[in-house]
Amino acid sequence: MTDSLTDSLTAVLARWTLFLPPAAAVLLALVWGRSLPPVVVALAGLALVGAVLAAVHHAEVVAHRVGEPMGSLVLAVAVTIIEVALIVTLMADSGAKNATLARDTVFAAVMITCNGIVGLCLLVGALRTRVAVFNPEGTGAALATVATLATLSLVLPTFTTSTPGPRFSSTQLVFASLAALVLYGLFVTTQTVRHRDYFLPPEAGGGPLEPEEHADLPSRRAAVISLSLLLLALVAVVGLAKTVSPTIESGVTRAGLPASVMGVVIAMLVLLPETIAALRAARRNQVQTGLNLALGSAMASIGLTIPAVAVASIWLSGPLILGLGATHLVLLALTVTVGILTVVPGRATPLQGGVHLSILAGYVVLAVSP
Repeated sequence: MTDSLTDSLTAVLARWTLFLPPAAAVLLALVWGRSLPPVVVALAGLALVGAVLAAVHHAEVVAHRVGEPMGSLVLAVAVTIIEVALIVTLMADSGAKNATLARDTVFAAVMITCNGIVGLCLLVGALRTRVAVFNPEGTGAALATVATLATLSLVLPTFTTSTPGPRFSSTQLVFASLAALVLYGLFVTTQTVRHRDYFLPPEAGGGPLEPEEHADLPSRRAAVISLSLLLLALVAVVGLAKTVSPTIESGVTRAGLPASVMGVVIAMLVLLPETIAALRAARRNQVQTGLNLALGSAMASIGLTIPAVAVASIWLSGPLILGLGATHLVLLALTVTVGILTVVPGRATPLQGGVHLSILAGYVVLAVSP
């Protein structure tokens, strides 16, 4: 009797992602354009978080249907769409006040993925099997693309002179956006068509990989339903973000925190489900899948977010500041250097995971107390 009740409760909880997107959309319709009391704002905030989690869950279902490594690509694109929606919504509401929000969010995503998710995957995988094994060819290509995208989009604006401040001129912004799209497209082609085997989990120590702990392959009908709910959840995310953003911004200001903390919050929110998915892969002794998710998210965050924000800047009232400051430049250089040393051998111990996590910890401390 108890086991039956537990199974029933588990089944209900497992289906929350089916009910939450419609519920979030209904809540959005009820609160849109109204002045809300704190309790309703808190409820909208919870619905926003739930809608993000549900969106990425349904993206996972679609990703499972199409298989690896295309699945990692689907997840990365879904997360990026949510990220772009949140950034553009907040920038449209605040104008010049959030001129650095895109830069702060993209850089936070790079630090979280390249140090946080990568570090956790390596640490979990190495603690479980003594040495975490992955393909240096595919992982190295992904890291090189992330480093190039970050340099072209976030480093160069700091040193250009055509426009005052760490900003691109219109011509430079167009070039950076096109370069980001081309590089991302080339990587996707490499990952999914020409060199797909570079991004598949290798055998660890000559032994077979453990079977995946996924459910059975979703049916076409289940994938279509998930795709529909994913789109509905994305609409709810954008609308609820616009609703709760004034309260979040005022809370950050009252707490005396830098404005860049908003970017960290957005990046942590949208990357939380992907972090969980990467850790699950690492626990199955599939560190490569976790690294695909991490670096693919970093790449999509730059390669898709920067062009999208560049297009949005045409009608946004405030400036678009992309150039990193000195502290962040140092952290980015350290991340790329350590990443290269980690990737080249194709094997990692818990030490490498700890090193990456320490860089992320330093970034978080400096984000709160610059």
